Amino acid sequence: MRLPDSQFLRFCAVGTVGFVVDAGLLYALMRGAGADPYSGRVASFLVAASVTWALNRSFTFRAAAAQAPGNLRRQWRDYVALMAVGAAINYGVYVLCLLNSPLMRAIPTLAVAVGAVVALAFNYLMSKNLIFARRG
Repeated sequence: MRLPDSQFLRFCAVGTVGFVVDAGLLYALMRGAGADPYSGRVASFLVAASVTWALNRSFTFRAAAAQAPGNLRRQWRDYVALMAVGAAINYGVYVLCLLNSPLMRAIPTLAVAVGAVVALAFNYLMSKNLIFARRG
């Protein structure tokens, strides 16, 4: 059995930080600022995606980022857009699991896990091969 490479593990660790930022900020916006869960989630997603972009740039994919600094604003925009696609994939897989599996309808957290794993794979591969790809 082959162990995951350290870059993938760093990506997972950064994703964990992103989840904490997303959930924590959503909670704070709802409880402290009176935001509704929908508009609050838009704001918390954008902040969490920005945090994970910065951490992935400086920690997970630092060699590639140093090699090609490029236009940071464009890189951030592209990263956030890809993470939004990843979120849509996550939700889509979740819905498909619920529609097609009596087990997952009975235990929806299993569908959440499947959606998260599929989105994680998409987000990692797109980040590695598009956003933070080594040039040259």
